[in-house]
Amino acid sequence: MKAALAATALATCAATPAKAHFQLVYTPEVNLEKAGEIPLLLAFWHPFANGHAMDMGKPLEFFVIHKGEKTDLLAKLSPISFRGAENAAAGFEAKVPVRRLGDYIFVLVPAPYLEKSEGKFIQQITKSFVNQGGVPGGWNEPVGLATEIVPLNKPTNILAGSTFSGVVLSEGKPVAGAEIEIEYLAAEPDIAARKPGKAKASPPPGGAVVAITDANGVFTFGLPKAGFWGFAALGSGSAKQHDGKPLSQDAVLWVRAYDVK
Repeated sequence: MKAALAATALATCAATPAKAHFQLVYTPEVNLEKAGEIPLLLAFWHPFANGHAMDMGKPLEFFVIHKGEKTDLLAKLSPISFRGAENAAAGFEAKVPVRRLGDYIFVLVPAPYLEKSEGKFIQQITKSFVNQGGVPGGWNEPVGLATEIVPLNKPTNILAGSTFSGVVLSEGKPVAGAEIEIEYLAAEPDIAARKPGKAKASPPPGGAVVAITDANGVFTFGLPKAGFWGFAALGSGSAKQHDGKPLSQDAVLWVRAYDVK
């Protein structure tokens, strides 16, 4: 997407629940100096609050794109039990080789999750990024998903205290007025232990942190703290029903911020 799309959108605390559902595709180090095999954790969780975890069904798709080449990773997934601070839930893990220089875009299309308390399904189509060698290669290109957030800042090395912008797409077209829930990965997971580490933050008062996209589908948010930040465009997908119930088809994106030292 062209830089001309970049514009500032309103960021507020909305009167929606602070414990937002967020699909996680996590690896602890997103900037690799050399080739190797990386661990990946897939969990459906409330990461800002380090709260309740939800059972994941078998993903519909899980793949990685490197320099336009798509590699299916479904066969690499192994089911696990991820133990959040409140409970254990079904998730998945994988080990994936990263051998060539450039950007790796990991994409998860999960099975819709039935949130019984709300009487609806949630499907969070999620992207996360890894770079090898500091060589750019496609991080700002759409993947062609039903709905997605395309970053307008390099997602693997944003400076804490600066801003991040993204554009929300549905069927390849910008989505104006989309509600973006924003989460901080307060307790980064210990992948080997399959549980969160010590929480480094807690959600602010006033409900979920929210931004709204402008007429071009763009939002901007200031990242106040180093670590992993997630953005979820709620209901941005065109699919609105699943198995006879309402469906919120969301686009999720994870980015990594660093302190300047």
